[in-house]
Amino acid sequence: MFYRIRALHKAGIKLHLHYFSYRQTGHPTELNRYCESIHIYERKTGFRGFSFRLPYIVSSRINRELADRLNGDEHPVLLEGVHCTGILPWLNKNRKIVVRLHNNESEYYRYLAASTQSLFRKIYYLNESRLLARYEKNLPKDISYATISTAEERFFRDDYKLPGTFFLPAFTPYVEVKCLEGMGSFCLYHGNLSVPENEKAAIWLLTEVFFKIKVPFVIAGKNPSRRLSKLAHLCQHTCLVANPSETEMNDLVRKAHINVLPSFSTTGIKIKLLHALYTGRHCVTNEAMVKGTGLEAACHTGSNAAAIASIVLQLHHQPFGEEEIRLRKELMGLSRSNETLVGLLSQYLW
Repeated sequence: MFYRIRALHKAGIKLHLHYFSYRQTGHPTELNRYCESIHIYERKTGFRGFSFRLPYIVSSRINRELADRLNGDEHPVLLEGVHCTGILPWLNKNRKIVVRLHNNESEYYRYLAASTQSLFRKIYYLNESRLLARYEKNLPKDISYATISTAEERFFRDDYKLPGTFFLPAFTPYVEVKCLEGMGSFCLYHGNLSVPENEKAAIWLLTEVFFKIKVPFVIAGKNPSRRLSKLAHLCQHTCLVANPSETEMNDLVRKAHINVLPSFSTTGIKIKLLHALYTGRHCVTNEAMVKGTGLEAACHTGSNAAAIASIVLQLHHQPFGEEEIRLRKELMGLSRSNETLVGLLSQYLW
């Protein structure tokens, strides 16, 4: 979202930002330079935001002050995620509205339910998934929806009958492919390890792949659990880097010989995949990670643990070369530049 804001500002578009704050002590000022105005709202958490009819992520963000302020002009509106669509019934109809869909939320919450070991969270995720499926099917058909992958573009257009759906790739900080040639020294999985899906992927890689092949493997990310920390240090060739800085994480991605990034969710796109393809060497994934992204050709894809282990062993002694870099530049060139994406988004906002 930050890189989209920056790209829109660079294109000369004046932005009025509205967001829900989670901070208890002050508010950041970094976005002031990119926005004409910034308005902050409190999200209704806990029972205040609960609804039997609407998903919690939607009902907790319904804010009449926000809707009234938006109705004070006729500027086009870009809503972030299904999360912010609860105000749609209150908005004036004579304006352009685009909803940026982060993923198929009902499917995403179903995967979260399968990934967590907490019974309470599992019940919450399953209920949220059920409410989201019903809610998404009834989204307004007279506005536009920007999906993050071509697979989700087809799903929302064909299954949910939303004719104004279009594919808008992720805005990123990456300007060009800057991969290092040659050999790295380890395999890497990285991500926010406090997210159940990411923890599940990391544990799966440890137990099903790297405990069985003696290839150096590093897991890096935010807030790992005690269970993951213990598992990562059971073998001499596996380890965990907890809460690396941005510089440290970038360094790990660049120095790794293989970025191993499976996913158990087929919805959305993982920014860590783009990070690895723009700055890392070999990238090994499964179909769930790359389906509908248009980046399949840049990755080595395995269908199960045995296949991924086999690919890792093959690539372990194979230098990353100029041909692979050229392919990535072709796949991730001008068509995915932030400037091009601003032009595409603008067609639906004006």
